[in-house]
Amino acid sequence: VLFRSVVWAGGTHRRTDGQVQRYAPQDVRFEVLRQWRSPHSGASYPVAMAVVLGKAADTMRLELKPLMDDQELDARASTGNYYWEGAVRSSAANATDASRKLLQGRGYLELTGYWRAQKL
Repeated sequence: VLFRSVVWAGGTHRRTDGQVQRYAPQDVRFEVLRQWRSPHSGASYPVAMAVVLGKAADTMRLELKPLMDDQELDARASTGNYYWEGAVRSSAANATDASRKLLQGRGYLELTGYWRAQKL
């Protein structure tokens, strides 16, 4: 499942040898691996996802999985909405050879716009 829409995409990968690979918006794709529905707000978030970077043989697939699903914040008193932000585990592989793991790590993911349309 692909995301309905992406407002902005792009990225940079710094390799262990110091080389930098920049990715243009058309070189970044998001795929939903698993959704989680909040028992608090009813919003459904794509808490586990793959970020696919690059084209053809140089493609990298980065999988993000939450340390725990319920990391939703109730920010209605300040920003007027609910959103999800939290700790994730990451693993990456060459997309053409998924058995070849390139890196594993930890990160932070923020998901906004899943509760309801925000009036600005």
